[in-house]
Amino acid sequence: MSTQNLTHLEAIKKIKELSESAKICMFCTELETVPVNSRPMTLQETDDSGNLWFISSGTSNKNFEIKEDRRVQLFFMNNSDSQYLSVYGEASVYKDKATIEDKWSPLAKAWFDGKDDPNVTIIRVEPRETYYWDTKAGKLVSLFSFVASAITGHKTNNSDGVEGNAII
Repeated sequence: MSTQNLTHLEAIKKIKELSESAKICMFCTELETVPVNSRPMTLQETDDSGNLWFISSGTSNKNFEIKEDRRVQLFFMNNSDSQYLSVYGEASVYKDKATIEDKWSPLAKAWFDGKDDPNVTIIRVEPRETYYWDTKAGKLVSLFSFVASAITGHKTNNSDGVEGNAII
């Protein structure tokens, strides 16, 4: 596996690609508590600045926890394409109508009585440190490489993989 650290626009492009491909992450709060509080969350969008946006209830534990400590950790996994992303960042909670209107998804009706529900909030995570794992040639080529290594008895050098920091 090779290392390729990305910066600025390349980093944003990689964060957007991997997070939007996976779509669901484990959203962790209270990072100093063991065990860390985590729950699955669906990503609404990764914007052109690399910020990650989520819809959340204002009465959820995560919102209360963010109010006490804005630091969060997100773990995205797209197993079908062997892509993984870890995002450490700072969360902000928005309650204003303009942000809710902009980030609203009809799928959120499963949890809310529409975008005017007083419990609807939007969470923005601004990445501070990110790390990614990806394949250069795709999952099929990676799988073939692993199978060939198993058959021949030679250890794989994992040369089709790439990992690194994505610094905005």
